[in-house]
Amino acid sequence: MSLTIAQPRTSLRTAAPAPVDLGTVTPIRPRRGAAHPAPSAVPTSPVVAPQRNRALPEGTEARGFALYVGLDEEKAAAAGTTLAAVVEQLRALTAQLVPAAETYAAVAVAAEHSGGRDVDVVRLALQDRSAVAARKQAEKPEPEETGVVIDISRKRVTLDGDLAPLTYKEFELLQFLVLREGRTVERSAIIEGLWSDDEDETPNERTIDVHVRRLRSKLGAFEEIVRTVRGVGYRFDRHADVAVRYASTPSPDLF
Repeated sequence: MSLTIAQPRTSLRTAAPAPVDLGTVTPIRPRRGAAHPAPSAVPTSPVVAPQRNRALPEGTEARGFALYVGLDEEKAAAAGTTLAAVVEQLRALTAQLVPAAETYAAVAVAAEHSGGRDVDVVRLALQDRSAVAARKQAEKPEPEETGVVIDISRKRVTLDGDLAPLTYKEFELLQFLVLREGRTVERSAIIEGLWSDDEDETPNERTIDVHVRRLRSKLGAFEEIVRTVRGVGYRFDRHADVAVRYASTPSPDLF
């Protein structure tokens, strides 16, 4: 002899979602005259002995909680239910566990196809503090660069975030010294490295001094990164406020 227990079926009526304005939080209210599901249809939870929440600061007390549920209507429909039906089930469970408890439900809306995780959209719409702080941190602009940034890959120099108006030859001169950081470079070596024999005008050592003087004038307060070694030539000295960004490929300027 066998005994078969028939499980009661709970049917979820699909309600057409009310139109809402994008970017708002809309409360979900129970339908008038709608009774809570029978106790047998509501999942039960074991009774847990009350414990103090360790996350609560001393001198405070818990007055409730927020449960963020990431769920859109499409996912709910695929599961054979609606958001309103899920809310009613949760409310019924709360009323069964704690009859004196009060509940308030709100739905978070966003622009269509805006992307992102549903639960993150909910937390932001309901101004969850940790979610808002994370969003602000992600949107925080990067601090402006200060000092000298010599970008070898982009062929440019910035001074406190502003682009230095160097000519092509002035940058080549600075790069020539940067690639030999800490070494004194003779004027003749600069001429040989930066000017080819087939150019119309090949500078002399005095002309190199003029180029260096113009370069320094455009470096402003950071002109001392190009130092003069009397009777020999010039040297690039790196300071704490100087950053050099090298290209990803080796420089053709071999030495």
